Amino acid sequence: MKFKSVLMGGVTLAAALTTAAVAQSGSTTIHPEKWPAGRSVGLVDPKTEAFITDLMRRMTLEEKVGQMVQADLSSITPDDLKKYPLGSILAGGGAPPLSGNERGPLSDWVKTAQAYRAANAQRPANHPVIPLIFGVDALHGNNNVVGAVIFPHNQALGAAHDPELVRRIGEATAQEMAVAGMEWTFGPMLTVPQDDRWGRSPEGYGEQSGTVAAMAAPIVEGLQGPPGRGTIQQGHVAASVKHFIADGGTTDGVDQGDAQVSEDALIATHLAGYPVAIRSGAMTVMASFSSWNGIKMHGNKSLLTDVLKSRLGFDGFVVGDWNGHGQIPGCTTTDCPQTFNAGLDMAMAPDSWKGLFDSTVAHVKAGDIPMARVDDAVRRILRVKAKLGLFDPARPLEAHPELMGSAAHRALAREAVAKSLILLKNNGHALPIRPGANVLVTGSHADDIGLQSGGWTLSWQGTGNTNADFPNGQSIWSGLRQAITATGGTATLSPDGRWQGRKPDVAIVVFGEQPYAELMGDIRTLEFSPSDKSALERLKALKAAGIPTVSVFISGRPLWVNPELNQSDAFVAALWPGTEGAGVADVLVAGKDGLPAHDFNGQLTFSWPKTAGQFALNQGKPGYDPLYQVGYGLSYARAAEQGRYGEAPGVSAAYANIDTYFVPGRAPEPWTLGTQGAVTMRNVDGGGRQEGARAFAWTGPGVVRVTGTTLDLRRQANAKVALRIDYRVDAALKGRVRLGFDDAARGVDATSLFAGPVGQWRTVKVSLACMGATDADLRRVTAPFALRADAPFGVSIVGLKLDADQSNVVCPK
Repeated sequence: MKFKSVLMGGVTLAAALTTAAVAQSGSTTIHPEKWPAGRSVGLVDPKTEAFITDLMRRMTLEEKVGQMVQADLSSITPDDLKKYPLGSILAGGGAPPLSGNERGPLSDWVKTAQAYRAANAQRPANHPVIPLIFGVDALHGNNNVVGAVIFPHNQALGAAHDPELVRRIGEATAQEMAVAGMEWTFGPMLTVPQDDRWGRSPEGYGEQSGTVAAMAAPIVEGLQGPPGRGTIQQGHVAASVKHFIADGGTTDGVDQGDAQVSEDALIATHLAGYPVAIRSGAMTVMASFSSWNGIKMHGNKSLLTDVLKSRLGFDGFVVGDWNGHGQIPGCTTTDCPQTFNAGLDMAMAPDSWKGLFDSTVAHVKAGDIPMARVDDAVRRILRVKAKLGLFDPARPLEAHPELMGSAAHRALAREAVAKSLILLKNNGHALPIRPGANVLVTGSHADDIGLQSGGWTLSWQGTGNTNADFPNGQSIWSGLRQAITATGGTATLSPDGRWQGRKPDVAIVVFGEQPYAELMGDIRTLEFSPSDKSALERLKALKAAGIPTVSVFISGRPLWVNPELNQSDAFVAALWPGTEGAGVADVLVAGKDGLPAHDFNGQLTFSWPKTAGQFALNQGKPGYDPLYQVGYGLSYARAAEQGRYGEAPGVSAAYANIDTYFVPGRAPEPWTLGTQGAVTMRNVDGGGRQEGARAFAWTGPGVVRVTGTTLDLRRQANAKVALRIDYRVDAALKGRVRLGFDDAARGVDATSLFAGPVGQWRTVKVSLACMGATDADLRRVTAPFALRADAPFGVSIVGLKLDADQSNVVCPK
């Protein structure tokens, strides 16, 4: 086996390791010579390597292994670092600072970073102090911190086709991270999504490898600065290009799935951005949760060592994903020598760090992990820390609130919004909005900054946010109102789409997907909102009234929206634009001179589906027949009238719905809300609709259940997803209530949740992991909601669905 020669105080890694020492069962030999030869730029230099060699001579085994383990804020305290010399901490999606307030101010994050650094510095005498590296998912701005600018997601930036814009966004993101005490972002995402059902497709720049490759160098250099020269003192942070490799090529678009493709296809389609990023000095690479032809990437030595480190010449370090090592056959989250032997340098062990640290030390002592492999991993980690300037305690940008959400960064984000909007339709020159127009603005997303910002925003899934959480942001409605009134027009926000007085000249309907991230974002068809057609109903009502309609569709990906397109005179795709809603108005609304500030610039980097069943619709593949091709995008200068599109989705809506069981008025397909035993059901008003709720009355033992199909809810339970119940107690409970799956016979005692008060609508979110099911039960759930009572009782239900927002989740005892 060939290894890239790396300085180790005069000894090369190639001489120190043997093939047998690092062999990993299950790893297949591929053909490294097929892959492009490359090298890292700016990471290795004699002075840095000499510094690392001297430092490593003074480190104990425990200190070295500590560098190879990363813990999450929610599972490690500053005091733990006095005993366990870990190399890194992270704030995973939704993890709060030490204050416990997920939406705390900037100062909470600064104090958190400083507390961990201070504890880490309290090492025993004669032991070197090795700085931590603090990592976060800053994927479209420093999206963890209230007040940060939230930029459009990568899919939108791909549509803007402006690499220089991407570089400037990287610089701004890095600066706002440095201000908060954070030094490492788990981005950029250099995936090449091949199936839009994948919940992480919004994080990809496009479906074509060339698009991704064009963005790799600008975003890495924007975050890190010039190769090998950017430091935290200058406002730069370490990047982590991810997820190596083919996370966007899994079968059926399943997150953490298996990419069943040839080696040639792996290189041609999915490698694209990595050689570019490595040449740009990328400091870290994150291994993918996914597999390639059945081999988990966290344990694939052929790809992590033989290809990435040797053939591609990567000199930084490879980090794992959230307990990803635990998915390797034969491993657990607390015990996995296989992952380090395969080439992982730092394991992300958020809540398993203590067990993994202890077991890894033991494995090294037993010879299961060669000392040379440990020294290689530690050298790589220390190299990044040294080049990033972490051994220098100075943090000149930290705790400067004027730099967080600055006017310059907001202007940059507004520019990015305007450049990324895609005009799909503009019949009859419905756009731009003319000066002096009377404009009705409506839709679920019109005045909601959280909805327009999408996933990975303050919380993991981007849910649970209000406008108050974005003190520096502006909703789309606010931006539109500002622009419309500036031209002498009038703008009215109508939550229900109704108006009073003079009929509007035009209606702007802002609607779209709910925020999501990995797991919860996976869908089974590309039909937009198959269980809720309220946006379509609103568009139809406006059209019927003779009002021209402009749709602004907020989404993370292309979706089948033919019915909505047919009811729209103009249709704008706004791919999760972020906090600067005024950027939408800059393109939609004409000034007093009759011209908007910007023409439409965006062009699709993902094919737009003609049917809801065109899952893996990619340019260049056989049978390519989208509604709109890659590269499509109208402008005021390039107009084209469009006819009516077919409205047969091609896929049953029942197939798509795995998480929404009851909405006001009905149970969406394939679900049915019914009863068993001594319990009756009737329709009652609720959810703002006549007969929108179902009232259940027990006269004796009975069960209310949602049935329809069989689900595997293991991943949702592991990810702390909750069952949300919107309900009202109608008659006081006279016995006990159990809540669970199937028939709730083994469910949890939920008596406290239904004990009262009577007559008041309320919401509860119950953790799936706390609903009394074993792992085997969760594998085959036949009823995702079951409520069992053994005595007279009355309750009305208006909503049942899975919810990834982890705020206010309960676990009944």
